Amino acid sequence: MPSPVIGEGSFCQEGSMSQKEDYYKILGVEKSSSEGDIKKAYRKMAMQYHPDRNPGDASAEQKFKEVQEAYDVLGNSQKKAAYDQFGHAAFQGGAGGFSSQSFDMGDIFEGIFGDSPFGDIFGFSGGGRRSNRPRRGADIQYQMDLSFKEAVFGSKTEISVPRTEECKDCTGKGHQNEADVESCPVCKGRGQIQRTQGFLSVSTTCHQCNGRGQVIKNPCQTCSGRGFKKKSSKLSVSIPAGVDDGFRIKLKREGEAGLNGGPPGDLYLLIKVEDHEFFEREGNHIILNQKLTFAQAALGCEVKVPTLTGTVKLRVPEGTQSGQVFRIKSEGVKDVHSGSKGDQLIHVVVETPKNLNARQKELLKEFAESRGEKHEEADFLDRMTEKVKDIFGS
Repeated sequence: MPSPVIGEGSFCQEGSMSQKEDYYKILGVEKSSSEGDIKKAYRKMAMQYHPDRNPGDASAEQKFKEVQEAYDVLGNSQKKAAYDQFGHAAFQGGAGGFSSQSFDMGDIFEGIFGDSPFGDIFGFSGGGRRSNRPRRGADIQYQMDLSFKEAVFGSKTEISVPRTEECKDCTGKGHQNEADVESCPVCKGRGQIQRTQGFLSVSTTCHQCNGRGQVIKNPCQTCSGRGFKKKSSKLSVSIPAGVDDGFRIKLKREGEAGLNGGPPGDLYLLIKVEDHEFFEREGNHIILNQKLTFAQAALGCEVKVPTLTGTVKLRVPEGTQSGQVFRIKSEGVKDVHSGSKGDQLIHVVVETPKNLNARQKELLKEFAESRGEKHEEADFLDRMTEKVKDIFGS
């Protein structure tokens, strides 16, 4: 017997299955609508038909379920892609598969793809009620802005992080009492629905309970039965001394809440350090550009230099050139791992005097002449011309 092939055109509706309304029509959106437009339409209709707003209205409750089911598919890019290609058949079975006596299609995809999105697209759940197992929450990244001083010396601060947290009222169960939970009437508590077309059989996730095998009659009012809710949480954070721009700090179990009793994810703080007014950082070294006058550099001097912890006196020898570097040991940044300190490097910048008066110009000319120097541009060009002649021999 030839092996059945899974591919385009291999999905089919069972004749006994009632025709479902188009998901796009349910939400009142077009197939080309953006993700934001789909979410906006869903929120509007969910509020309109929510059971809390329509107590005792069976038709509103049914409409609310249809809206929820439509958004579960169209709000997920992978499920939406499958729906656009195969329609409802992508989630209701009838796909070309293997004989139920030998294989379960969920087991095939479970073995190949594990927890990959393919299982969600086609609704396969070969290992039983996979949706009911504990799942770790997602990680979060949070950008933390620090001043130069906070990054160098460390700090303690409080941040507000938007994240999902386990609902305290139902402790993540989605219901207050065990009596509020009953076996799913559609799949009889299995979490799966097995459909057969001729000699082919495939198991799919139950659309009523999403593979849990249970449904909640009276969901928690706080979280609407989800078991978690979105909120901004305040966290006290200690920043170690020596962090730099781009440094990441991991806070374990401070990310999104886990599902079905799973552990929370982690929170990563991405450090962004503000520039300092005159200090720069190069690894664990601190760079400072120190300006000197022509006279100070030529004659030598003693200047007060700012450091991270105060000021120090720096002795500048006579004849110091612009660009020369002086080092002050252990006045840099503390290494965040080893604790050792870098140095402070002082780069000398000699300033050329401007707006000289007549007397000052005369003194400079005398100074230049006393050293045998010619300051006029013509003399300089003459010397350059002579050098060029020497080089090229003409």
